[in-house]
Order: sequence, then C-alpha cells, then structure tokens
Amino acid sequence: MDLHDANPHVHELVLHKGFWLINGIHDLDDVDQISSLETRDSDVFVVTYPKSGTIWMQQILLLLEAKGDVTTISKLNNLSNGDLIPWIEIKGGRQSFITASSPRKNVSHLPYHFMPSSLSQKKGKVIYVARNPKDVLVSYYHFHKMAKMLETPKDFNDFFEKFLKGRVFASSWFEHIKSWYSHKDDVNMLFITYEEMIQDLQAAVERISLFLGEELSDEELSNTVKHSTFSNMRKIPQASYEQVPGDLLDHHQGRFMRKGTIGDWKNHFTVAQNEKFEEHFHREMMDFPLSFIWDIKDIK
Repeated sequence: MDLHDANPHVHELVLHKGFWLINGIHDLDDVDQISSLETRDSDVFVVTYPKSGTIWMQQILLLLEAKGDVTTISKLNNLSNGDLIPWIEIKGGRQSFITASSPRKNVSHLPYHFMPSSLSQKKGKVIYVARNPKDVLVSYYHFHKMAKMLETPKDFNDFFEKFLKGRVFASSWFEHIKSWYSHKDDVNMLFITYEEMIQDLQAAVERISLFLGEELSDEELSNTVKHSTFSNMRKIPQASYEQVPGDLLDHHQGRFMRKGTIGDWKNHFTVAQNEKFEEHFHREMMDFPLSFIWDIKDIK
C-alpha cells in the first residue's frame, strides 16, 4: 500500500457504530461481517487496545508453537510476526481467517461487540492484554508520530485531550477494556496485564501456555521466555516490526518497540494532567475492580 500516492483523506478516522476505524486500512463491510464468523475450539484471538503488548503476545504465541525454537520463526525472513499472527479487522483479514488452517491465531483491537458472536459459546480462546492507560497514552502518542496511517499530533497536550475523549483509532481505552472485561465470564478468556508480564515473564508465559494447552518442557519454556524479553525482541526484525515498509511506518521518527517499561508517563504528564487523568479514570472505572501498576518502582 503506497500512502504517498493515495488520496490525502484515505487514512482519516471514520466513526463506525461508535468506534473509530481508519479509512483505507479497514473495510467497514468486512468489519461488520466479523461478528458472524464461525469460530473453532482451536482458534486464538489476542485482543488489545493499541500499544498494550500486542506484538509481545504475538512473539510469545509463535514461540510456544515453535517449542521455544526462535530459529523456526527467523527462517521466515520475509514475514513479520504481524504476518504470521495477523489483525482480523484490517482489509483482507476476515477472508484470511476463513481460509486459514487450524490452529488459527489472530490479533485484534476491536471491542467485544464486533468480534465473532460464537465466542460467547466458548468456542475459541481470547487472550486480553491490558496495560495501564497512562503508559498507553504516552506510547500511543509516540506511535502517532511514526505511523503514517495516523494523524501526527500537534503536541502532547492535544493528544492527551483526544485520548481522554476517545477521539483516536480504537476509541476510548476505558470503553474498550470495559467491553471485554464485562464479558470475561461469557467467553473462554485469559485476562492478563502488560505489567504482570514485565513483573514476572516466566509466570506469565506459563499461564499462557497452560491456557492454550501447549505442553512444553522446562527448556522449551525457558527458551520461550528468553526470546520474548523486550531486549531480545528488539534484536529480531520480525518481532520489532523493523520490516514494516516505510510507507506505513516512518522508522526515522522512532522505534515501534520504544521502551517497554512501566511509568514512562511520569516523563510526560504535568501535575495538572495527572490529576485530570486520575479523576477521569476513577469516574470511568468505578464499577470495574481493576487495578494497575503505575510505576516500575511499585514492582516487588
């Protein structure tokens, strides 16, 4: 897809059934038909709000399937992790899902009501990865500066306000997580946080492996963890998305995998912004018993 030759409005946000999608990246008819897809017991859907650990989970799933052998993945030189575990909602994603052989693995940023309704029959598995929204906001801000399919922010304050209003691709972080968390008992779901994965990656990978029914030896599990660390993933082009074409990501503006830590929001938020965010968070999440680690120093 050549963004430079495209219509300048092709990648504008489009509000579809209360959810912001990207014109030119998403086909609205395709998105609407996802809910009617028939799922299989072996299907796996990784669901995230943007910048919440999607490619991290892609790497873990690929390594679990490869029994921790990273060379199995690296041999696929022309394919990124996003090619191997694709987004179901982008153009062509639904059709690829239909024709793929089992076990089908996909990722998605869609809220619950857009996804296959057969998930409510507990056919297929969902891994929902949540990340504290302050760090999501900061990471998403930096991603907007390098992603050519997204609007370049005027400044951090402008993006801060848009994020709180849900005026970004994938809409409101708060609505997204609530849409899935409220149905966590209706689907076969593993709910895990980005911060848990940073705190104890070994334990997180073991939980994921158990949830998926993957049987790995101690050595295979250890290798999966080793090659899923942030530092090692940054060295793997397929995992760090360095192979994504320059017409989609401007790699001169930053790295897709930037810091991978907890608490970077403290380097960006003003005191006033933090107070406003805290107020908004508590108002939106008062009925949802979710807690997050907000600072790397809070990890014990």
